[in-house]
Amino acid sequence: MPFLHGFRRIIYEYQPLVDAVMCVVGLQGGDGSSQEERVRSPEDESGLCSPLVELLERESQSEVFVEGISYALFKVAERGLVYAAKILIRYGAYLNFEDPVSYYNPLHIAVLRNRPNMVRLLVGHGADIEKRDRIHESSPLDLASEESERLPCLLTLLDLGADVNARDKHGKTPLLHALASSDGLTVHNTENIQLLLQRGADVNAATVDGETVESSLVFLVKEALEANMEDAAAIGNFCLKTTQLLLAHGVDPSCCLSEDGEPSLTQTSLEYFDRLFPLAVLLMQSGASLVCSYHGGSCWSGYSLLFQRLQTALEQCSDQSHASELLEQAEVLLDLARVNMPALHLPLRLELPVPGQDPHPYAQALVDLHSQVVEHEASPPALRCLCRAFIRSHLQPWPLEDRVKALPLPDRLKDFLVPEHTYTPKPGWDCFKPQQSQR
Repeated sequence: MPFLHGFRRIIYEYQPLVDAVMCVVGLQGGDGSSQEERVRSPEDESGLCSPLVELLERESQSEVFVEGISYALFKVAERGLVYAAKILIRYGAYLNFEDPVSYYNPLHIAVLRNRPNMVRLLVGHGADIEKRDRIHESSPLDLASEESERLPCLLTLLDLGADVNARDKHGKTPLLHALASSDGLTVHNTENIQLLLQRGADVNAATVDGETVESSLVFLVKEALEANMEDAAAIGNFCLKTTQLLLAHGVDPSCCLSEDGEPSLTQTSLEYFDRLFPLAVLLMQSGASLVCSYHGGSCWSGYSLLFQRLQTALEQCSDQSHASELLEQAEVLLDLARVNMPALHLPLRLELPVPGQDPHPYAQALVDLHSQVVEHEASPPALRCLCRAFIRSHLQPWPLEDRVKALPLPDRLKDFLVPEHTYTPKPGWDCFKPQQSQR
């Protein structure tokens, strides 16, 4: 078995040379015990260069010399010892040597330990910047994207020319790795995601199983619904920041995630608008379509979803003030939607409780709100509103503020173009609320 053969070779053949190198550079004691890493000054490093060179000269005729110094390169790359790595490379260490246990090479381990200077050295001497490990099929850029503390390595790799849209065997790109590894609680790779997008990451990339950045977000949003109040708020904060970044780079939040109609981000936010209110507000402000942008209105209607959720939430509501808040939130979302879509294109049929016949406690309030919307839709949109929607549609993607400021228009008209500036959430409206929370 090649794996066991390689493992035996380390133990019985070139492990002594590796140990000797580690001892010289101060990473291992004479008894084989690992020493704590410490920050070394240039004087310290220069003092260690001569002993290392002497060792390598002395061992250079060994039959396992190349294997030994190659594995030693892996070890010093892990600790970020650039001076030692330079010497080992000069003596012929193999840059793409694979650790027989993890199958990572020196570049992989340098990224995993966040050693940007080591990354720069290895790539500069010819290490394969796109090399994938044989177990997980991860490239250095994939690994750098998965943890926020590896941002320096992510930036270094991108500066050195790593392909921002390279795919692994499953079709996953670094951006998808960054989203998939984020849980909004302990891991939130917002800065990694932002950098990848700035460097040209494809927001529409999909794996062979159909996983996209949007589906990853929808998954997290649903996780927030099942979490406790504190975790829901934290996950929601991450989802909002990530959605803002994706919207700014052209993602379509209203497109179904598959041909089978897997719910989109907009659809999900409106299905639970009272729990995901900040997300619904953000999407309405950014001009998200109120119908599926892939299948059209035959797939889902945002207006119907909003009223269905409002009907359910009011039916479960025993607090008059909370009921008033729910109705007000629904009106806010409709008003925000009209900024980008003066005509909401109401569904032909909407099932509502009949006041006096159905036991729904807020049947009349639901009918009144729908009647107000119908009456509003019956009148032709004001010309100024049509012009605003037209201009905003040509200034996309969101956010629009900087592009509006650049328009040769009076400040009053600029303010009219971005009415979202006047929106201020009421207390309690600015975070996600899990399903189990009760008022």
